[in-house]
Amino acid sequence: MSVRDLQPSSDAPPDVVHNEVACRFEARVDGLMCVCVYQRSGNTLLLTHTEVPPPLAGRGIAAVLVQATLDWARSQGLRVRPLCSYVSVYMRRHPETRDLLA
Repeated sequence: MSVRDLQPSSDAPPDVVHNEVACRFEARVDGLMCVCVYQRSGNTLLLTHTEVPPPLAGRGIAAVLVQATLDWARSQGLRVRPLCSYVSVYMRRHPETRDLLA
């Protein structure tokens, strides 16, 4: 086994952390912060913003963040209102998430 084999793969999905205090799901990739921000209104999660810095674009990081957020909403019995254009498109492309729509 070489040192290269011990290094994490850049193709591996990022570790996503739920930062409840900041009301967001976040992943630090290559030292840059990526986020999916929400606001909670009763039993509805308003997904307001998804951001991945330009150097990380096209790596699927936003999709991982949004899916983690939707998985959490489902586990909590929450409905979702996508106010972020990325989340709206994501949910249209993933019909299995549409039952979460408020």
